[in-house]
Amino acid sequence: MTVTYLKRAQAADPAQSTDLSTKVAAILAEIEAGGEAVARRLARDLDHFEGEIEVSDAAIAAACARVPQGLKDDIAYAHENIAKFAQAQRASVGETEVELRPGLTVGQRLIPVNAAGCYVPGGRYSHIASAMMTVTTAKVAGVGHVAAVSPPRADAPAGVPDAILYTLKLCGADRVLALGGIQGVAAMAFGLFGLPKADILVGPGNQYVAEAKRLLYGRVGIDMMAGPTDSMVVADATANPLVVAWDLIGQAEHGSNSPVWLITDSPTLAAEVARLAPICAAELPQPNRAAAEGAWATLGEIILCENREAMAAQADAIAPEHLHIQAADLNWWKGRLHSYGSLFLGANSTVAFGDKAAGTNHVLPTSGAARYTGGLSVHKFLKTVTWQRVEAEALPRLAAVTASISRFEGMEGHARTADIRLANFAGQQPN
Repeated sequence: MTVTYLKRAQAADPAQSTDLSTKVAAILAEIEAGGEAVARRLARDLDHFEGEIEVSDAAIAAACARVPQGLKDDIAYAHENIAKFAQAQRASVGETEVELRPGLTVGQRLIPVNAAGCYVPGGRYSHIASAMMTVTTAKVAGVGHVAAVSPPRADAPAGVPDAILYTLKLCGADRVLALGGIQGVAAMAFGLFGLPKADILVGPGNQYVAEAKRLLYGRVGIDMMAGPTDSMVVADATANPLVVAWDLIGQAEHGSNSPVWLITDSPTLAAEVARLAPICAAELPQPNRAAAEGAWATLGEIILCENREAMAAQADAIAPEHLHIQAADLNWWKGRLHSYGSLFLGANSTVAFGDKAAGTNHVLPTSGAARYTGGLSVHKFLKTVTWQRVEAEALPRLAAVTASISRFEGMEGHARTADIRLANFAGQQPN
């Protein structure tokens, strides 16, 4: 299939990721060795924060009182959607028990992790939505203790912005720390400031947060290996080029390292979006404007395909975090596409709806990871564990087969554990 790049992204420098990993690993090691004192020092040095690390119940209550009622109502609307969808996800899976053969019963249980740590970004933007997406989902899954950390800000009386504290309280966070970056991640992973050690770390963050989670993976679970957010619009000649341009630029404002793509089979649409996108970016206030202009200039791509099948194949190959379809026959696209973090169907949808309030989770796979994983859901907080029970009726054949396969593999110890049960069943002593 013919694919033409009308605009192509610039190649990234691989040396940057190596330097980042070395730096983050050193800081994690320093925090693990020095504990809370090092975390406090980093908060002072990096965030210029001298206040209390743990946000008290009284400070949270005062913050809640300062949040305007209109914003509370909006947060409640979004929280209700997110909670309802998470509850539906939880109801879609269940425990099971099945008798495979007479006397051989197996099953699965779904056990929530004991403790989750949620990272809530709060630097350039105060991510109310990230607080809802992570804490709400963990609580619906049944996690016993949910901690949240968020970078402190000088303009916030309690360190963390009032609206984030209100949201965390509404969603059920058990503890909140005014701590960001690597030190915030480390506090949850290592159990600092009285937190239980997290079994899983979730939530978006900058490159330092993402790398800290990646390095800790294995010692703790994480939601995913996350890179910069990315977004794709797949559009045909029926799409409105101004809407398409804004959907691309609206996601590009995340940062100058956020890729955005337009895939289309319409040269006319492609040309018009290319003209409009810089105009849209220029309308944004700073620093959003600089972020969007940088992302579009260096990482924005426009890909022209010969037909919709080629468009779909190209989308699947890239596997974007967000995939927005603005084309005819939405049901065809929904059935055909299979590599994306979240799918937005039709011109009435937009990625911002999913980012903030529609109900689906916005913590999603980036950098092509949608080829093999989905986004954050209640399932990430649940351990699917199995069990078995063997009655006398099933024992002879099961033991014989197990011993046979084990000896063929050269695993005599395994075979003996089957033999002894078969011997006991027959009322005999093993040789």
